[in-house]
Amino acid sequence: MTPQVDFLFDFGSPNAYYAHKVIPEIEKRTGVKFTYVPVLLGGIFKLTNNQPPAIAFGNVKNKMPYEMLESERFVKKHKLTRVKFNPNFPVNTLALMRMAVAAQQSETLPPYVNAVFHHMWEEPKKMDDPAVVRAALLESGLDADALIAAAQTPEVKQGLMNNTEEAVARGAFGSPTFFVGKEMFFGKNTLGEVEEEILRAKAAA
Repeated sequence: MTPQVDFLFDFGSPNAYYAHKVIPEIEKRTGVKFTYVPVLLGGIFKLTNNQPPAIAFGNVKNKMPYEMLESERFVKKHKLTRVKFNPNFPVNTLALMRMAVAAQQSETLPPYVNAVFHHMWEEPKKMDDPAVVRAALLESGLDADALIAAAQTPEVKQGLMNNTEEAVARGAFGSPTFFVGKEMFFGKNTLGEVEEEILRAKAAA
């Protein structure tokens, strides 16, 4: 048996984007597919009394410059040449994450995820502007109107709430968060540990 590996993500997190770009390498090496779980990062913050790093550590001398350095190192290590910081950051991702749940239900999540991460962190746009979002999804060949409509349904709204509440119940406090079985790992820099745990779990199966 292969272990269940979950990736809890929100498009508003640049670190979730970084993880998304590296995950295919791990999948190829381990033969295990990650399950993408859309969550609302703002909801997780509220439920755990957490804050975005810029707020939590904004007054800590040297902390944020080091965070930027760490990201630069990660980008160079994994050759993420297309990344661009979104000048509209922070972006309200509620609609995007609801559409992610809708895409998951319609089995179109992978192309949707690729498209939105692209428009958030490679060709940055104001992805909390409904007109901008619709145009971006159409540009990427997705059925924008169907996704937008589905995101307004009670089932999809509840689905995102359920994912977010379950994430906190499992121990999550931010994104990106990974679970290999019941083992939790937080942050892009734990992906090496995630890979090790996948291999350990496979060997023990």
